Amino acid sequence: MTARQPAEWMPHAATWTAWPSDPALWQKDLLPARAEVAAMVWAIAEHERVELLVATEEAAASAHEALHTANVRFHHQLFGDIWLRDTGPLFMASPAGPAAAAFRFNGWGGKYLLEGDDAVGAFVARESGVPLARHDWVLEGGAIEVDGTGLCVTTEACLLNPNRNGAMDRFEVEAHLRRDLGIDRVLWLGDGLANDHTDGHVDNLARFVAAGVLALPTGAGSDDPNADVYDDAHDRAVAFGLDIVRVPSPGLIEVDGVAVPASYMNWYVANGVVVVPTYGAANDEVAVAVIAALFPGRRTVGLSANAILTGGGSFHCITQQQPA
Repeated sequence: MTARQPAEWMPHAATWTAWPSDPALWQKDLLPARAEVAAMVWAIAEHERVELLVATEEAAASAHEALHTANVRFHHQLFGDIWLRDTGPLFMASPAGPAAAAFRFNGWGGKYLLEGDDAVGAFVARESGVPLARHDWVLEGGAIEVDGTGLCVTTEACLLNPNRNGAMDRFEVEAHLRRDLGIDRVLWLGDGLANDHTDGHVDNLARFVAAGVLALPTGAGSDDPNADVYDDAHDRAVAFGLDIVRVPSPGLIEVDGVAVPASYMNWYVANGVVVVPTYGAANDEVAVAVIAALFPGRRTVGLSANAILTGGGSFHCITQQQPA
C-alpha cells in the first residue's frame, strides 16, 4: 500500500477549520459568516474534535464566546482566510503511519495573496503531530476529490490552468499526483462552476460517495448557469466507467445580479454527520434528503452557507479532515 488520502467518509481523528477573522475581507458578512461557521462547528463537534484556527485576539474572543462549550481546540495562528481545504495540508495514511503533504499555494492563480496562508500547511501538520512532506508545485485540496482507492477526479479548468503550474500538461500532473499522493487513476472533467474564482474546483461539482461511485448535480431550470457543465461532467464520468448518482442543483443563485457558485456538492462528511450547505433555494430540502440517502448511518443536516459563499466557497472549502 502506498501513502494516499483515505476517503473522506473514513474515520477521522479531527476536523481542522478556521474562524472568519478579517473585517476587511468579510465586511458586512463577517458576523453572518461567523454564525454559519459556528453552526457547522457545533454539528461536527458532536461527533469529533474540531481544531479551530483563530488569527487575532478579537477573533479568538468571538470564537470562544460562540463555541466555548463545544469539543473544540483553539489555535492562535496568523492566516489570510478560512479556506483550509486549499491552504492546509492533505493528510494521508501509509504503512508507516499518518503522513501529510503540503503544496505551494499561490492564491488561486495569483488572485488572492494573503499574509499567512502559505504557513498554514506547516502549522497544521506540526500541531497535529504528523510528519509533513513539502512538494514544490501548486495544488489546492479542493481541486481534487478521491475515493481512497487511488482514484481521483479533477477539472481541466483548474489543474491545467497555466496560472497554477505554467505549461504543465495532464501527463505531468498525473505523474505528480501519483508520486506525491498515490493517485493512479484520474478522471478529467472539463469546466467548473460559473464565476468560481478557484477556476473550477471539483469539490463544487463532483464528489465520491463510495469507491467508484460519483455524485454529480442535475441542472435546475432553464436558467441554471451550470447545466451544460453538469451534463458534460456526467458524460465524461459515464465514459470513464463510474457509477453515477445525481443530486439536484440549487439553480441560479445571484448576488447583486451576478451568478455565484452555489453548490450542494460542497458538503462535508464527518464521523457521524454530513453537513450540507443550503442557500434558501427551492431545492434545499430535496437536496439534503438525496444526500442523506447516500450516507446511511450518518445524520445529514442542511445549514445556511450564504454568507460563507460571499467569500467564494462553502463547508467543504473551509474544512480539512485528519484521518484516524
